[in-house]
Amino acid sequence: MYGGYSCAMGNESGGVQSVDRAISVMEILARKGEAGVSEIAAEIDVHKSTAFRLLGALEARGLVEQAEDRGKYRLGFGLIRLAAGVDTQLDIAQRARPTCHRLAEELGETVNIAVLRSVYAVNLDQVRGPSAVTAHNWVGQLTPLHATSSGKILLAHADPALLTQITLERFTTRTITSLPDLEKDLTTAQSRGYATTLEELEEGLNAVAAPVRSFHGEVVAAVSVSGPAYRLTEQRVHEMAPALIEGAREISTRLGHAQVS
Repeated sequence: MYGGYSCAMGNESGGVQSVDRAISVMEILARKGEAGVSEIAAEIDVHKSTAFRLLGALEARGLVEQAEDRGKYRLGFGLIRLAAGVDTQLDIAQRARPTCHRLAEELGETVNIAVLRSVYAVNLDQVRGPSAVTAHNWVGQLTPLHATSSGKILLAHADPALLTQITLERFTTRTITSLPDLEKDLTTAQSRGYATTLEELEEGLNAVAAPVRSFHGEVVAAVSVSGPAYRLTEQRVHEMAPALIEGAREISTRLGHAQVS
């Protein structure tokens, strides 16, 4: 058994090393434009045959291609396919920004746009309101689905199987760590059209989020408003919800979603 485990660990280590080398190859080509096998082998410190195999695997996936000057390689158009997901997220952030600015000005608090990534919500953009002069910068950060308003609204509209993949880590005394309680909270969020968090991620931080829909009607993002609990009270959170829901609909329309009256 131990021998088999050791072999498996060795294979895993070799696989990670190969991935790392393949990424290095693409970074070299991105920097140089074109490069030959010998040049690449020297840069990543491997035998020429190893570099050739790496390039062959990348070429088979369309991630690199041979240049007109035979023997040299450049990045392939397959990278465009991989970048499409990032382009979609950047498009959401760009199209949401005018609405986020309006909401931040109108509501006086920080407005964020977040999307689902694996078992987290990642914030794509943030606009600070006139009252939020000391707001934390959440852009680019992965945040837990069960303890943030954006995460909850994304989770409420995601595949139910995702619930079994997240860890209900406790961040404050008010964090929901019971699956039945979380399911009840998500059902409420679905029915009323917005999710809230009241000091569940950080003490003194409250937030509310509404879903943003794509052209096809699926929830692809969440727009949220967050602020200090002394100012953004539980009552104020619910009072803000209609304006936030309308803002989410406005962003959805910009993404091509036809609203149903």
